[in-house]
Amino acid sequence: MSKHAGFRKTPVATFVRAAIYGLPLLASAQAYAATEALTLDTTEVVEERDSYQVKSTKTATKTDTPLRNIPQSISVVTDKQIKDQNMQSMADVVRYVPGVQMAQGEGHRDAPIMRGIVSTADFYVDGMRDDTQYLRDLYNVERVEVLKGPNGMVFGRGATGGLINRTIKQANWLDRNEIGLTYGSWDKRRITTDFNKGVNEQVAVRLTAMFEDSNSYRDYAELERWGINPTATLRLSDATSIELGYEHFEDDRVVDRGVPAVIDTVSKKGKPLKTNESTFFGGPDQSYSNIEVDAVTARVTHEFNDAVTLVNQTRYADYKKYYVNVYPTGLASNDTEVKLGAYDSATDRTNLLNQTDLTIKAETFGLGHTLLIGGEVGRQVTENLRKTGTVGNVPLSRPVTFAPVTLGKVGQNNKGVAKTAAVYLQDQIEITSQWEAVLGVRYENFKTEFHNYAGKAPVHITETDDLISPRAGLIYKPLDDLSIYASYSLSHQPRAGEQLASLDVNTNSLDPEKFINREVGVKWDIDQRLAATVAVYRLTQTNTPFKVGENYELVDGVEVKGVELGLTGNVTDNWQITGGYAYQESEILGGTMKGFKAPQVPRNSVSIWNRYDFSEHWGIGLGATYQSYVHAALDTTDKYVVILPSYTRVDAAVYYTVNPQLKLQLNVENLLNEEYYASAHNNHNIMPGSPMAMSVSANVTF
Repeated sequence: MSKHAGFRKTPVATFVRAAIYGLPLLASAQAYAATEALTLDTTEVVEERDSYQVKSTKTATKTDTPLRNIPQSISVVTDKQIKDQNMQSMADVVRYVPGVQMAQGEGHRDAPIMRGIVSTADFYVDGMRDDTQYLRDLYNVERVEVLKGPNGMVFGRGATGGLINRTIKQANWLDRNEIGLTYGSWDKRRITTDFNKGVNEQVAVRLTAMFEDSNSYRDYAELERWGINPTATLRLSDATSIELGYEHFEDDRVVDRGVPAVIDTVSKKGKPLKTNESTFFGGPDQSYSNIEVDAVTARVTHEFNDAVTLVNQTRYADYKKYYVNVYPTGLASNDTEVKLGAYDSATDRTNLLNQTDLTIKAETFGLGHTLLIGGEVGRQVTENLRKTGTVGNVPLSRPVTFAPVTLGKVGQNNKGVAKTAAVYLQDQIEITSQWEAVLGVRYENFKTEFHNYAGKAPVHITETDDLISPRAGLIYKPLDDLSIYASYSLSHQPRAGEQLASLDVNTNSLDPEKFINREVGVKWDIDQRLAATVAVYRLTQTNTPFKVGENYELVDGVEVKGVELGLTGNVTDNWQITGGYAYQESEILGGTMKGFKAPQVPRNSVSIWNRYDFSEHWGIGLGATYQSYVHAALDTTDKYVVILPSYTRVDAAVYYTVNPQLKLQLNVENLLNEEYYASAHNNHNIMPGSPMAMSVSANVTF
């Protein structure tokens, strides 16, 4: 399939592809010469990598804490699970995470829905903000942590329904090199590399890289992306270390916004247009997205003694994003034509963020304390330019146009400078051997200078918010491996919005939105390798602006009440499992859609994935996901709903270990060829799910 106009292959990308595709020749020669002897330390690391379960995390509290001692629902997707399911995107990650769905994101951005709240900004890398709209890759990821509920105390503004944190592979002293190759349906072609080396006792270096050039089950849809991420770790002394990293990532793809809906004007209900799942609607030559990310990170850790540790980390990231699309906006009144719209959007953003955390372990008056004292400063500069165009209708029988579209009307032209200064204090208190508490509060001064150039005269707005974000949790452990908890947390979203682009004179004086979560739960380590969790919660959104005449008033937004169940780990030596169940009851509390359900929040969803190894050479994987019906979006004008029907999707895999250095696997997505609708952006941008797809992968270790 030829590349479309605007969809580019850069000279650098071509060079990287040629270089990376040549690496397997070297790897295959070295792999069989590699020694099978492993040191004790190496064996321990490999065993940890080969598990779906983790015992602790530093992300939720900024201290290394066992999961059962954190009063919050957390799902962790490990490197092992990522490989077994051949995951490559955030949508793949959340498929088996209870209580999280993925919206369509207009075909060019990650848009998870966490406890009923959709977000395109609640993403973090090693605990630091990564909030530009794009589709992330997993080539350099050690694990992905999904924290449910508001997380304002630790992460500041946003983090409303939850957040997704990627832990990046960092250089260490385990000499291990890997190359992965994947080929699949519709010419899916992908290669990943991971070279890790201890240069000497003081210096370790690592290089992860990826290149992909793939087509899709959707007509005209194709993508090309590549990334490279060198890291280094320096041991300055037994007490002091420095971790450095740089990433360059590019993703070029055709933007595909799916199919429109058919609306019954009498019943006010609609359903996706029945058509072949490959049918493209819109203009493929003028529907593409380009993102370039350059990010530099540095983390300095100093241990004063066993009880006091100081960590300072800095992230500078530059994002250049452009996308344009000609897309369906609905069916014409005669139901024989499709209406099309068009716009483009360019966003440049630079983030400069710094965090300092001092952790102190002490005992006072018979109470154990893990005290966190921290501060964060940040500056984000964002420029947006959006233009719209007019496109005529196209026949429903041939809903594709290659006619040029002129984009001339300026919809957005603005620049924003957001400055953050925050301090936070947290105490993890061991009251007795059975009772623990987590108490924390964050004060954040958030200032936005917003310059709007879209009108006849520039408009300059300044907004300053003083945000107080508390968190409190109480944990009772009747047994060492069983904890029962209750928690309260709160997050704020200032009027500039999560993408810092929606500030105007009508709403900037209004109080920030609030997101309040109340939760109780149980965490049980059934044995050393298997853990179960239960969480019951109520998340409420307040201070949502609602327009009445020419003015706005604040109303309650969405409330979601839910139950989440999770199970992860080893049932036996040969059987690994991960999955869960989520019940979500959502309701719009205010505005014209009061009483309606929140979009794309299923009442019931179930997921389960199993891997069973019959021998040291052969294993199989089998998983299934079920989701009850959802509303695609809410139409506040005509008050109709489009329903995406419930579905069950089955996935499978076969694993063959040739030897410790060479592993092969076959992954089958949608094994039973279920017809379903995977996600939506609005009522007329609905993405059909993929029919059965297969991919074959080889992983070489040396």
